[in-house]
Amino acid sequence: MSWFHRLRWKLFVSHAIIIVIAVVVLLGAAQILVRSSMMESATLASLSAGDDLLIASGEVAVQRRFQSILEQALLLASFGALAAAVVVSLFVSRRIVEPLQDLTAVSRRLAQGYYRERTFIHSDDELAELSQSINHLAEALDRTEQRRLALIADVAHELRTPLTTIEGYMEGLLDGVIAPDEQTFTLIRHEAARLRRLTEELGLLSRAEAGELRVQPRLFDLCTMLQELIARFQPQFAACEVELRLYLSVQSLTVYADPDRLMQVMVNLLSNALRYTPAGGLVEVSLTPLGEYVRISVRDTGIGIEAEHLPLIFERFYRVDKSRTRNSGGTGIGLTIARHLVYASGGEIWAESDGAGKGSTFHVTLPTAVVYQPVQIAVADG
Repeated sequence: MSWFHRLRWKLFVSHAIIIVIAVVVLLGAAQILVRSSMMESATLASLSAGDDLLIASGEVAVQRRFQSILEQALLLASFGALAAAVVVSLFVSRRIVEPLQDLTAVSRRLAQGYYRERTFIHSDDELAELSQSINHLAEALDRTEQRRLALIADVAHELRTPLTTIEGYMEGLLDGVIAPDEQTFTLIRHEAARLRRLTEELGLLSRAEAGELRVQPRLFDLCTMLQELIARFQPQFAACEVELRLYLSVQSLTVYADPDRLMQVMVNLLSNALRYTPAGGLVEVSLTPLGEYVRISVRDTGIGIEAEHLPLIFERFYRVDKSRTRNSGGTGIGLTIARHLVYASGGEIWAESDGAGKGSTFHVTLPTAVVYQPVQIAVADG
């Protein structure tokens, strides 16, 4: 924004106009009155020539006339400045007060929950910047409201599906339509576990988004943790005929993070990789030191992620393949929780993919022990 377009400059110019008008009126009135007084003084001097008494009285009259001229000029200048102030103030206040009234009305509508309201101020000063800021705020609130409504709908759907299954099987058991065998009870137990997992993840997500997620970072060996994680998941991958590999560029690497939370993040990433990788596929977990940080990568040869989905996959309840995720029991909030956990540990998480059918890679960075520098306390001998 140019300096002469700023609101303070416009206010300065308006005050300067009032001052200039007052000065012009003062000078003009003084000049006119002085000319009139000079003409009267010349006439009086010609009439009183040779008479000392008349000359003295003429000088007194001139002084009084000069004082009268000054008072009249100041009075006219005051009225002129007042008139100019009224005109300029009405013009400036209209350019300032009316937009402020519009901004106030829109902000009140936003406070009432009407997030589609927008301001329309066509200027190039601070009021226009304020209008744009309010519009950006309204857009953010509107997006948040849409996500909230989508969240309610998704939670209702996720809760309804297992509840409907449990209710249907229980009614079948009571009516004698379904045999009370081991398969039936296993299915009911599976749906109950799905409900429990969903409620636990919703609670965790709520605490994470409220900034109340408890993270207890400490120093530990990341290589050992990854080896234990791979050994834990090998049977599941073998049952699905998916190969799981681990590549470590170092034998040992100390990081400063919460091992339990990091394990939760890695479990989610490996579970997603297994869910979206067909039989005969491959999932690789690699570790790469990057100076003060370390990068963990989980690469799969699964269904991949299209470019338009990459910025959105960490949003809560967002699904690339909705039907497949529901059938396999996913809740759609695991990656959202993982993002909050990684951020709380001082790291970053993102995804890369070359497109549908070309697999995907998830990267997690964490601070190493180099970043963590404990305070050294010197103890004197004796």
